[in-house]
Amino acid sequence: MADHTGELAVVTGASSGIGYELAKLAAEDGYDLVVVANEVEIEEAARKLGQFGTEVKAVQADLGTEHGVTALWNVIEDRRVDVLMANAGRGLGHGFLDQDFQKAKDVVDVNVTGTISLIHKVGRQMRDRNAGRILVTGSIAGFIPGSFQAVYNGTKAFLDSFAEALANELKETNVTVTCLEPGPTDTEFFHRAEMDDTSIGQDDSKDDPATVAKTGYDAMQKGTRQVASGFMNKVQSTFAGIIPDAVLSQMHRRMAEPKRSGSD
Repeated sequence: MADHTGELAVVTGASSGIGYELAKLAAEDGYDLVVVANEVEIEEAARKLGQFGTEVKAVQADLGTEHGVTALWNVIEDRRVDVLMANAGRGLGHGFLDQDFQKAKDVVDVNVTGTISLIHKVGRQMRDRNAGRILVTGSIAGFIPGSFQAVYNGTKAFLDSFAEALANELKETNVTVTCLEPGPTDTEFFHRAEMDDTSIGQDDSKDDPATVAKTGYDAMQKGTRQVASGFMNKVQSTFAGIIPDAVLSQMHRRMAEPKRSGSD
């Protein structure tokens, strides 16, 4: 276990799941924490993380709004951010034309706009002092046209691409950017995305969030640009570039289409 006592890690989407496990790893390594989520549960998460003996500040904010990003930034104030783990994200199942458009827009606002707004602020700070690590939670979903999850997969395609591009832009500096690309993980994600009535939502073989987080955290500390968690997810991301998109979208449909609508 490394000793990062006195250094600061900011973790978004940290109330549960992968985000909480990322924050826990940072706390175990001695980082002080600012943890963020748009749920009141972030306070309980902060309390548990405080048991590792580091300073933990909780921020309840909607990072899909500029007000939420500013609220977080005001808590950070002038303190140096050594690690940013941009994990906050929303999902949304069902066919795009059947979705409430505001909910679809919220997915874009949190996953894309809020993420890059925060990275822009923190990344400039890191570049100015020529030090820092950024972890972006993308997804192997970003390699697959996401039938019945179209907006979510599209946002993850953006993040996967954005993280790699930013890593290249910063390659002459000591600021690293890592993209964690999980597959289906055993969190509240599918329930919150209204996907309980899908094959993937009901699948009991999802990955353990603690294992996924450890894969991403270790890769970030090494400065690795991209990492997929789990052998089958690595295989899937590899073959996504070979299999035609029409085939991939049909495969995704079988996983994500609500069962009450039938499938073909």
